[in-house]
Amino acid sequence: MVDELPWIPPVVTPTWKAIVSSHPVARHRTKPRNKQRSTNRRTQLVGLTAALAATAGTIGLTASIGEASTASTGLSPSQADALTAARVERRDLGSRDAGRIDLSLAEAKAYQQRAARGSLTARRALALSAAKARSVRLAAAKVKADAEAKAAAVAKAAALAKVRAAAPSVVLPTTGYHLTARFNQAGGRWAHNHTGLDFAAAYGTPVRAVMAGEVIQAAFEGAYGRQVKVRHADGTVTSYSHMAEFDVSVGDSVTAGAQVGAIGLTGNTTGAHVHFEVLPDGENPVNPDPWLRKHGVTP
Repeated sequence: MVDELPWIPPVVTPTWKAIVSSHPVARHRTKPRNKQRSTNRRTQLVGLTAALAATAGTIGLTASIGEASTASTGLSPSQADALTAARVERRDLGSRDAGRIDLSLAEAKAYQQRAARGSLTARRALALSAAKARSVRLAAAKVKADAEAKAAAVAKAAALAKVRAAAPSVVLPTTGYHLTARFNQAGGRWAHNHTGLDFAAAYGTPVRAVMAGEVIQAAFEGAYGRQVKVRHADGTVTSYSHMAEFDVSVGDSVTAGAQVGAIGLTGNTTGAHVHFEVLPDGENPVNPDPWLRKHGVTP
């Protein structure tokens, strides 16, 4: 029989690290070295965080301190650096976004200002256009009014010419009369011999221009009373005196037979009548009787 050999446990050869770590001196040196490395790492992280905080401001400092605390609780340096970089990037993005907002507000304000200027320019253009259109309308209205006035004047002249053509060229100065004094008649009623014809008629009977002409006088003339004088186309002047009223004014144009006044008693007179004179040169009276007969009427 083979005798059984007793069991011998295997011999384990200790590793170098186990030998070193089990050595009292090694244990004494290793622990302070690990602690020193951890402390140095924390110091570096805190320093890095402080540098980032100095760049980013107070908020960055608070975030960096938080990062240091996080790193001290388990984040590796690369993770802490990545976290810090991400936060810095977010801050930069926020700053850029804020800048974009400010730029957008500035652009919106500039657009509003341009729009306001454009609106003002448009309003000015519309006002100018309206003013021009109004000026054109006024000019057209003036042209139309002038044309209408000219046409009315032409029509009036034509009507007057027609009336003159239809009217008699010469008429007697009044109607329903009888002669009470003739030309060159002497008498105590006049300072000199009588210078015209006296047509006596009822008070207020119309006195008419004997021919067409222009009124050159309508005034009170002493002994002649209310007197009207009319100048005719050939230069002859006819005079009508002692009238109760005037129916014309200086400058009026009259036709043959147009009323110039009414028989009255003004001036030096003893009864209602019109004193009629004919002055070929406007100053020296002549006998009205042959002058009237020459023009086709008999007093």
